[in-house]
Amino acid sequence: MAELASDGSSPDVGLLYDINGLARDAPPWSDRAMAFIGEYGILLGMVLVVLWCWWSVRRRGTPADSASAVAALVWAPLAAGLALLVNIPIRGFVERPRPFVDHEGLEVLVAGKTDFSFVSDHATMAMAIAVAVFVADRRFGLAAIGLALAEGFARVYMGVHYPTDVIGGLALGTAVTLLLAPLTLALLTPLVSAVGRSRRGARLVRSRRADAPADTRPETIGLPEPRLGGPAEDGRGEKDLAA
Repeated sequence: MAELASDGSSPDVGLLYDINGLARDAPPWSDRAMAFIGEYGILLGMVLVVLWCWWSVRRRGTPADSASAVAALVWAPLAAGLALLVNIPIRGFVERPRPFVDHEGLEVLVAGKTDFSFVSDHATMAMAIAVAVFVADRRFGLAAIGLALAEGFARVYMGVHYPTDVIGGLALGTAVTLLLAPLTLALLTPLVSAVGRSRRGARLVRSRRADAPADTRPETIGLPEPRLGGPAEDGRGEKDLAA
């Protein structure tokens, strides 16, 4: 099935040349930066989003809420790895060459890509992680999805994937994460809850500050007690006592 999108007049190839043409017009330092970002940088950024989300969800809601959110974050790398495994037979079945093999004039920013092109491993992995983060927390999930979309754009910009390779990767990562999420979270959430109840693993699931009594939290220490009445009411109270 190597003939997939091999026609130079197809929209897939046309969009490939349009996006990759930006690399041809960019200065060399920009292309080097984009190559690093597309190969490693965005995935490292995704790891930072996961860690930031974990730090945040430990401090919010009830212990059960924290456990379910942390379980979703544990599912993120597992989903990415499983999606990559699913992609192995897909690549072997489609056998689509890299775009620079069949099309001349592309600006290839990363050399040494000799495997098949459909679907993009980077896009698959990034979206699988992003969707799992979205299950844990929507705000962080939207940021992670934005990074996954940027990863897909970068792969086409670098000349190593067709746009449909990226779309297929985004769809595969989403499908694997969402379809298996109910089962995996049903298994992971009790396990994470048990870790949260243990002495050594409790702080991995729940922040000590989140469980502190309200009167010992930093934001409540030293606050005066509210007064029920104003000066006039205090005066009447003193007169009543005097009477």
